[in-house]
Parts: sequence; structure tokens; C-alpha cells
Amino acid sequence: MLRIAVPNKGSLSEPASAMLHEAGYRQRKDRRELVLVDAENDVEFFFLRPRDIAVYVGSGRLDIGITGRDLLLDSGSQAEEIMQLGFAGSTFRYATRPGTAKDVSEFGGMTIATSFSGLVTKHLADNGVDASVVHLDGAVETAIQLGVAEIIADVVETGTTLRNAGLEIIGEPILKSEAVVIRRHGAPADDPKVRQFLRRMQGVLVARRYVMMDYDIRVEHVERAVSLTPGLESPTVSPLHHEGWVAVRSMVPAQDAQRIMDELYDLGARAILTTGIHACRI
Repeated sequence: MLRIAVPNKGSLSEPASAMLHEAGYRQRKDRRELVLVDAENDVEFFFLRPRDIAVYVGSGRLDIGITGRDLLLDSGSQAEEIMQLGFAGSTFRYATRPGTAKDVSEFGGMTIATSFSGLVTKHLADNGVDASVVHLDGAVETAIQLGVAEIIADVVETGTTLRNAGLEIIGEPILKSEAVVIRRHGAPADDPKVRQFLRRMQGVLVARRYVMMDYDIRVEHVERAVSLTPGLESPTVSPLHHEGWVAVRSMVPAQDAQRIMDELYDLGARAILTTGIHACRI
């Protein structure tokens, strides 16, 4: 049975469970559930603190897990990223009061407060900077006001919280993070259960990015039409009962669907329809 770690709370939790549900796996109905067995899919889910997931997976206690790239790298565990999941995107940045420093090269002798001490310590070392790191479990933006540190390092989404605290973002991003699937370093690469899980998750990612488009078009315009809707491999073209017309079916990027429909209509296509894709295998 494949043992999978899933975030039990925070910004990763609901999107991860929603994606797993779309991939055909059972998910918990009660937030107090810590373990859920999906016997039909031969999977056991463990709902854990996002920060602990990399530790459990890296130790080999669990086979794979869903967590943030920032949490994975901060943990220092023997786990590695094997798939990007496309949600919970964020940027890890330094911030301070205006005029304190312009970038990491000026941090020497200063103190940096963060909830990601492992990540920051490594970043400072990689840049040859000798600075102190203070670990805080949350609300690090108050550390400067209270005199604990001159600089903070934190996850930034919009930057509003930092600006409200009178701070400005400085330097280049330390890291760009998102939700990822992880597994232990050195784990067998050909595990069929892991491969099946990754195929399902990849199917959800593709299904979310594409829609199915159907339309009718005159035969003489087919080549120009299919150049607009090439599909992943090739569109399906079928003759219609009305002579001189064909029906075309193709997957198109969801974000481009409206523009493509307009261009097809101008080309003479009619009965243009788009439908959502709930699951797929590519």
C-alpha cells in the first residue's frame, strides 16, 4: 500500500485535497482524521503538519508527500522534489526598514529573523555572508520593531503585510516556491505505485489547463482551422452528413479558448463548443 503524506492545514491543505479528489482518491470528510485508508486505490493517506512532511518522507517512513518547496529545502531532510503541482505559489524574500541594506552582500554582522532558518543559513553561506539567524515560528515582521533583528526573511505573496509594517523588500528572491510532490533520495525510481500516482496527478494538471473544443467547418477551410487547434498530437476530423462539412475535435489551452473560438468563427466554423476535461492520461 502506497503511504502518502498530505498537509493537514494551511494554504497547502485544501488545494492538495482537491487535487487528490480530482485524481480519483478518497479524501477525509472530518478534519480531525489523521489517517485515511483508500483501499480501492491501495493508498493510505497521513494528514500531517506541512513542515513535518519532508522529515517523514526523507526518513523513509512514508513513500511520498505533498508539501511546499520552501518547506522541503528548509527541512534539510533526505527528500527530493519529483513533481510540481502548480498551486500555492509564493516567493521567499528579505525585507527590512528603508535604508538599512540594499541586498544580501550588506548583511554582514546583522541579525536576520525567519521561520525558515535552514533555508536562510544556507543562502547566507552560499553568498559568503557572516550574519546571525534567529528562528521565530511566525509573525516575523514584528521582529524588527521589537529589536530582535535588523532584517527578516519570509514568504511573500502580495507584500501588503510587509508594507503595513513599514518594511520594504530588498535584494533578489531567495526562492520561488510552490506545492510539490516529494520522495526519499535514492528511493527506487521504477516503483509502479508511485508511477501510477504521478500519472494521475499529471492528468489533473493537464485537465485543468485544457478544454475540449468541437466545431463544424467547411472542408476547404480544415487546414487553416486545425492550425488553430492542433491538439496535443492531432485533432480528430470526421465527415458530416451534410456534404462538404466536417466535424473537428481537439484539446486547446483553456486560457486561449475564447480567442480561438473567435478566430474559428471568422474562418467560417459553426457550432463551436467547449467542454471541461475532468481527467485524462497523456
